[in-house]
Amino acid sequence: MSQVTIYLDKNTEAKMRAAVKNAGISKSKWVAGLIREKTAEVWPEDVARLAGTWPDLPTAEEIRKGGGVDTPREPF
Repeated sequence: MSQVTIYLDKNTEAKMRAAVKNAGISKSKWVAGLIREKTAEVWPEDVARLAGTWPDLPTAEEIRKGGGVDTPREPF
């Protein structure tokens, strides 16, 4: 297991201390959780469950319908 040193301004440190106290975990576990969350390669389950929950949300095709024609791309 590696160690990392970070430097925080007083305001940020106070916010971290409050979040750690509220979560009931150590600072190390809290920071590690943030790193795992920010580097995740899949959507969190609660976000994935939101898919399709807005029945009146237009589809991508409907949004793009009035956008005109793309400019042809240059070849490589």
